[in-house]
Amino acid sequence: MQVGFSSPAQSGIVNDLGLSIAEYSVFGSIWTIGAMLGAIISGKIADFFGRRVAMGFAELFCLVGWTAISFSQNAWLLDIGRFLAGYGVGILSYVVPVYIAEITPKNLRGAFTAVNQLMICCGGSVMYVIGNFTSWRTLALIGTIPCILQLLGLFLIPESPRWLAKMDKWKECETSLQRLRGANANISQEAAEIIEYTGMLKQLSDTRMIDLFQRKYAHGLIVGVGLMVLQQFGGVNAIAYYASAIFESAGVSSRTGTLAMVVIQVPMTLLGTLLTDKSGRVPLLMISATGTLLGCFLTGLSFLLQDLQLWKDSPLLALIGVLIFTGSFSLGMGGIPWVIMSEIFPINVKGLAGSLVTVVNWFGSWIISYSFNFLTKWISSAGTFFLFSVASGLTIIFVAKLVPETKGRTLEEIQASMVLFTRKS
Repeated sequence: MQVGFSSPAQSGIVNDLGLSIAEYSVFGSIWTIGAMLGAIISGKIADFFGRRVAMGFAELFCLVGWTAISFSQNAWLLDIGRFLAGYGVGILSYVVPVYIAEITPKNLRGAFTAVNQLMICCGGSVMYVIGNFTSWRTLALIGTIPCILQLLGLFLIPESPRWLAKMDKWKECETSLQRLRGANANISQEAAEIIEYTGMLKQLSDTRMIDLFQRKYAHGLIVGVGLMVLQQFGGVNAIAYYASAIFESAGVSSRTGTLAMVVIQVPMTLLGTLLTDKSGRVPLLMISATGTLLGCFLTGLSFLLQDLQLWKDSPLLALIGVLIFTGSFSLGMGGIPWVIMSEIFPINVKGLAGSLVTVVNWFGSWIISYSFNFLTKWISSAGTFFLFSVASGLTIIFVAKLVPETKGRTLEEIQASMVLFTRKS
């Protein structure tokens, strides 16, 4: 819900607290720094204390952060609240998809993990819509509601059976798996596979960060980091940043245009969630990247035509480009990199590798947000969006050559095949 807070709250915060543009810019971006720091420790917390404790720890930070924002009377408390909420989000962005991947059956894992992105999309959309009709302080208090509900919900869900197996809690592992699959389900084969694979991995020495760069983990690391870099360098933050200006230049109010983005974003995210386990991860990524390429190209072409004064209706082209990008990104590139990240790393390195990948994602987000204005000055707005379209083109090639199809396979099968691919290479 952090994603949808800044835009509707901006004018209210600036007017009520008398913030300068620079002070509000700090508020808008500091949560990304918090998220990076949260991501750094997310794997360690999840590996040492368990997935449920890590989620509860993160939700407390989010709850305190939202509360601080709501009751802040000055810029420093506002920034502290935003930082704390970002810190919690950074932990959750790793732990939640990993937990979902570890508890769901292989035929439903992709869809269930992609639901995380759907909920992020819905949360941001709800905040934006409500923010148009309520004060920013009330909006921040509304942000505490999901935190409280999720904290209470943690008492109702089991711990990840794979984490329990890693901690040598074999009986608890089987109990958790039985609870997840149903009282009458036969879990003997699945439990045996988890325990056998985890036991084999436990024979290896403790993993350090430098161990991630061994040849046997190279393929997984390249795929995980590569997808996160390409996701951010495809221009998603730039589109979000420029959306209001693009809509207004096309003769559409920013409120109407943003609502149009929501109308496209939510159903396309839902469609991607439903198709993840039917069509597979790779085809959706290819289609999604092709759409983001087209969307950025049309937006860049619109700016080029405006600069050259060749077509008076060229802003309409930018409007179409933004909506195509939004729908395409929501279909696959928004959520599937997180699905794949949760699947490809063995449990003995999952904490370190997942933290690294998550940090790369947040760092990439910060780089694009920070450098966007400089890029538009150095190479023009048109050149910037053409550059983003090139990144989407590279994504298509990257996915076709390196990203494995994980649909319908157990986590143990996926992780074993990743190591085998590296050896063959």
